[in-house]
Amino acid sequence: MKNYTTEQIRNVALISHGGAGKTSLAEAMLYTSGAITRLGKVEAGTTTTDFDPEEVKRQITINTSLAPVEWAGTKINLLDTPGYFDFIGDVAGAMRVADAAVVVVSAISGVKVGTEKVWTYANENNMPRLVFINKMDRENANFDRTLANLQEFFGQNVVPVQVPIGAEASLKGVVDLVKLKAYTFEGEGKKRTEGPIPEDLATVVENYREKLMEAVAESDDDLIMKYLEGEPLTDAEMTAGLRAGILAGKVIPVLCGSATQNIGTQLLLDMISSTFPSPADVGEVSGIKAGSGEDAVIKIDSSGPLTALVFKTFADPFVGRISYFKVYSGTLKGDSHINNANKDKVERFGQVFTMLGKNQVNMDQVPAGDIAAVAKLQATATGDTLCDKNCSVILRRVEFPAPVTTFAVEPKKQGEEDKVATGLARFLEEDPTFRMERNAEVKQTLISGMGELHLEIITSRLANKFGVEVELTLPKIPYKETIRGTAKVEGKHKKQSGGRGQFGHVWIEFAPLQDGEHFVFEDKIFGGSVPRQYIPAVEKGLREALESGVLAGYPVVDIRATLYDGSYHNVDSSEMAFKIAAHQAFKKGVEQAKPVLLEPVMLVEVVVPDQFMGDIMGDMNSRRGRILGMEPSNGIQIIRANVPMSEMLKYAIDLRSMTQGRGSFSMKFDRYEEVPAHTAEQVIAAAKAEKEEE
Repeated sequence: MKNYTTEQIRNVALISHGGAGKTSLAEAMLYTSGAITRLGKVEAGTTTTDFDPEEVKRQITINTSLAPVEWAGTKINLLDTPGYFDFIGDVAGAMRVADAAVVVVSAISGVKVGTEKVWTYANENNMPRLVFINKMDRENANFDRTLANLQEFFGQNVVPVQVPIGAEASLKGVVDLVKLKAYTFEGEGKKRTEGPIPEDLATVVENYREKLMEAVAESDDDLIMKYLEGEPLTDAEMTAGLRAGILAGKVIPVLCGSATQNIGTQLLLDMISSTFPSPADVGEVSGIKAGSGEDAVIKIDSSGPLTALVFKTFADPFVGRISYFKVYSGTLKGDSHINNANKDKVERFGQVFTMLGKNQVNMDQVPAGDIAAVAKLQATATGDTLCDKNCSVILRRVEFPAPVTTFAVEPKKQGEEDKVATGLARFLEEDPTFRMERNAEVKQTLISGMGELHLEIITSRLANKFGVEVELTLPKIPYKETIRGTAKVEGKHKKQSGGRGQFGHVWIEFAPLQDGEHFVFEDKIFGGSVPRQYIPAVEKGLREALESGVLAGYPVVDIRATLYDGSYHNVDSSEMAFKIAAHQAFKKGVEQAKPVLLEPVMLVEVVVPDQFMGDIMGDMNSRRGRILGMEPSNGIQIIRANVPMSEMLKYAIDLRSMTQGRGSFSMKFDRYEEVPAHTAEQVIAAAKAEKEEE
């Protein structure tokens, strides 16, 4: 692959709802440009960008793949992103480094919830974009219906620059509304042939051309004057105005075709290379100076000091860890030493390369604006900035969404816990939306991700890569116990069995504490009824007893224990005897002091479109939730509530179902609250049953 300048590079994310055909479109673009010699198919598992065994097996994209295309003097770095919500983290990484996006929409199903989500992402990143209506060759494909659907959701600045010639099985090609020419694609490799516009499309073409001209004219003051005076715009003016409109976000052109039939792909590549921004058009990005935290502006210039951002980490089974990065300033060459500004560590770069799916294509250098990869960096993680030592700046990190689903993971075979932990730790390196923690309270390893499918694929990879099979179960709830009353009790341990006996005797008062005070021990012994040397043993005995309450064996919290009397034996008393006596006093005291069960309560924030608010409120009430407030914002409702953790275990799945995937939520621990009596009975019964099984 030859060297390209910053002005010749186009970084393009392919984004859509799952199943719209991004991977097939990437394959068609690679084939049309000559990067590959045969057109792979998703169904056959032969596409370039879906090469992971899990992707091949499930026929969906899981990882963002890089695929460079050389076309019309430009290098187009295609980033083929996943379409399913569970892998939205990879979409976030790609959107962070792309300069423009192709939104792929199915001509059969139109705008879906995933289309809305990626559109919102593109808006947040102020990203120029175009729409490619795919699958025009399929049954029930309808261009006009899909276009109306797009305009309904995203506005009237979504305008066609092409109309299809035929549809479904009779799809032959497209009419270019800018050049007013018809292109048909026939024969092996779908060679493009230019011809006259079919007569039956003349009126349609005229109407759409007028709307396109109006949209393009509005992007430029000179053009709008010419248009209002009734003068038609020239092809050159249309092309220039279209590019200006795309860059400003005022025009979103709509193209169409069929990725699997390779119809319309050449025109799409033409549009990307002629109208999409290069990194030089973006001009500059913001960051902060390492150490001082002051704002910094990085100019996108190949002759400047080196600055690059790692936006994805991928564990290759043969090469090891591969870091994907985008150079924002300077020119990066292999076999060099570069500073990691986030970690303040120097990394040694070996050979730099681009990726064509899973295949590495070596590069001499990576200029500003280009995307490439390097293997085996030691300290660098996703989101880190790499730069010259004498110009240390930190770029804005990729903003990844927080995980929403948590499961407990256990190996199917005993003794494989270490293998599970080692394997999962590897996945943490490459997936910023994945979390793992060992919860000491419930004695479980918990893994969190963006959905059940996300975690299912991680455990499947664990089996394939590390040979360890695991089970996913719902996590245990870390209930706690406390008391609501007071009690004064005696604990006496007396044992005589020939020789030296055991004797420990205490009187302890138990009383509740404020939430969060956990445990307070007070020594109010006067006159030596319990000798000084045994008092630490009493406290130790009580602290050990806290670990298992009298109701269901959960830890006891927020309790005060006051040692105020007791007795001892000169010969038979010992630390162990007083420890056991304290244990006995604790059990009796807690039983008499009105013990109650506590549950963790979460602070939940749900974001949903207005039309789902009633359903969400009703559902929150059914989960024993307490609504704290609502906040409307541009057709969206933000609902805040306190909900018990036990009621939120599968909320991610339920919310998706209730809102057709349009809702999102976040939650964090808030406090512990007393469990209602009828629920407490069920929890206590379940805990006792589990203990009997052991």
